[in-house]
Amino acid sequence: MAANNRRMSGKKGAQVGSGGQRRRGLEGKGPTPPAEMRKGHKKNRVAGAKAKQSVRRPAPRGRGGKGTSEMVVGRNSVVEALREGVPASMLYVQQFIDNDERVREALQLAGERGGIHLMEAPRPELDRMTNGLNHQGLVLQVPPYEYAHPEDLAAAAYDEGQDPLIVALDGVTDPRNLGAVVRSVSAFGGHGVVVPERRAAGMTAGAWKTSAGAAARTPVARASNLTRALEGYKKAGLVVVGLAADGEVEVGDLEALGGPVVIVVGSEGKGLSRLVGETCDFRVRIPMPGGTESLNAGVAAGVVLYEASRRRV
Repeated sequence: MAANNRRMSGKKGAQVGSGGQRRRGLEGKGPTPPAEMRKGHKKNRVAGAKAKQSVRRPAPRGRGGKGTSEMVVGRNSVVEALREGVPASMLYVQQFIDNDERVREALQLAGERGGIHLMEAPRPELDRMTNGLNHQGLVLQVPPYEYAHPEDLAAAAYDEGQDPLIVALDGVTDPRNLGAVVRSVSAFGGHGVVVPERRAAGMTAGAWKTSAGAAARTPVARASNLTRALEGYKKAGLVVVGLAADGEVEVGDLEALGGPVVIVVGSEGKGLSRLVGETCDFRVRIPMPGGTESLNAGVAAGVVLYEASRRRV
């Protein structure tokens, strides 16, 4: 009898007193997560290695240089960035996150876009990556923007048999204004935007969103010295036109807008800097009978770009 009991003890199957654990173990656990999010999977390890490299390795510099990587945090912000086509390399998802509608949409958009790696990470790791910001379990990594060189913008226009139409920003620090200018340049057939390397707005996620997709079609160049870049444009045959409230010429009277031109827009408060203003061939003003003292960079650039586009047609 004892031998018989030993044989029975090795028999597979549900044991008395299991409490239905075997039955619960057979219940569905929802859709299988992507391979990049399954711990121990090869793609999960590859995604993790790429994430560490993108954070630690300095970005290589091209002719116009590269910006720095950026983190978009929070469920609403991440979903909006993915909807607007902001470039992204990695979507971090917190382990054991509450799977609400925004999380599902973020995962769906990232999957549809392709090229965005999914990485599951514990909350302490996301807290460290975002310096304690309220990430709500979603973090989107935006890769560094690759800037063009100012010379490339004019050269590309000439190669297409067109007169260059370029906008340069002097002292504009709000990325949303940069995004609005990029959108206007794209709408009116311009060839790019130039920004200074220091003390100026760059192509961040905010600028990408404001451009409404135009940033994917319109290059942005970065100049180490804006005054020298403008002097280079003058040598290449472009007329440098600066916008100023006290400009000597009204924008509608400037025939030079119909040819190769770079339009320089200053900040709403300070306008053009002294050296940049002295470099301009013309200083033009936008008539405002309504009495408004100044326009923001995006609106001002749009007005002058429309006039330039009208003359070219």
